[in-house]
Amino acid sequence: MTFAQKAPVTSSSASERRRHQRVAVNLLGRYMLQDRREFPCQVRDISPGGLAIIAPVIGEIGERVIAYVDHLGRLEGRIARHIDNGFAMTILATPRKRDKLAAQLTWLANREILDLPEDRRHDRAMPGRTAARLTLADGQQITGRLIDLSLSGAALAVTIRPEIGMLVSLGKVPARVVRHLEEGIAVEFTRLQHPDFVEDSVTET
Repeated sequence: MTFAQKAPVTSSSASERRRHQRVAVNLLGRYMLQDRREFPCQVRDISPGGLAIIAPVIGEIGERVIAYVDHLGRLEGRIARHIDNGFAMTILATPRKRDKLAAQLTWLANREILDLPEDRRHDRAMPGRTAARLTLADGQQITGRLIDLSLSGAALAVTIRPEIGMLVSLGKVPARVVRHLEEGIAVEFTRLQHPDFVEDSVTET
């Protein structure tokens, strides 16, 4: 999959909005409006030139927005138009940043096609310690047992299975639930972990 590299989108016309090929995604994040209020969001689709966000609060067209999106990091732009339950925004970026974003989107698209819940470049292993604690967004804590662990995620045996897509913390590491297993869940870390510290970060001492 390739993406056209063109100037940032500045118009809300249909031709301007479609100058870049969009990728359907399901990424969680947060966004900050111009008045510095922050809200959680879900990215519905994205291209190197713009993205569509499902959002609880919709700003004004032309308003500056900063979004922090899982796997993609910080994206800045302006609201181009309103959509059902959210808004579409442009992405203002340097050519180098836009090239990097295009590569990230290609990886995300291929991951969706292959139905991979996490980056399989990182081998899974049985950790030396298996006692772990999962913390939900509302502060509820669930004790569990690690089934396996990699630098990008883990499988966890738990009696309560949070919804797929929910943001959680496994030990000290922020993560997202990506699969339900017969005896628990699989989570994907929001950031790649260091091999020397990942076990200490996710397990109970």
